[in-house]
Amino acid sequence: MMIKHIVVASHNPVKIEAVKRGFEKLFPDTEIKIEGVSVESGVPDQPMSDEETRNGAHNRAANAREKVPHADFWFGVEGGIERHNGGMQSFAWIAACADGQFGESRTTTFQLPPEVVKLVEEGLELGDADDQVFGKTNSKQENGAVGLLTRNAITRTLLYEQAVCLALIPFVRPELFPGE
Repeated sequence: MMIKHIVVASHNPVKIEAVKRGFEKLFPDTEIKIEGVSVESGVPDQPMSDEETRNGAHNRAANAREKVPHADFWFGVEGGIERHNGGMQSFAWIAACADGQFGESRTTTFQLPPEVVKLVEEGLELGDADDQVFGKTNSKQENGAVGLLTRNAITRTLLYEQAVCLALIPFVRPELFPGE
């Protein structure tokens, strides 16, 4: 069985587990060694636009590659929010790179409640705002805003896992995606 070394640009257990699950679904015959590393995103702690969030994921993947160059895959996972039609939406971008190939995907979006939006606009990160509104501690390392809002029908891990699978499409079907 082939072993692949995967680096996730975060120590957040939700992000690491989402990458692990997504990778295992698409490459079931591959054994993986996965680790998280702390790197800079190059964007604000709370990205406030699609572009900032996407850039954060790309930067994290690139910085993880610099930090651990001997790995096989590097992933950047960046959660963000953006104003939309008078409300605020939450989502994340996933960036994956390996062997001169690159893949990316964005999660589905979901609406944030006004009380959370108000706290974010006052300067709190989404996870801290969620903790305050829902009376939790460190919810972003558990089921996150999406889990709190859906009564865990959709957890943060599940939300990210699907996008990890989609970001891996160029690696699953490399014949359709010439390397850059």
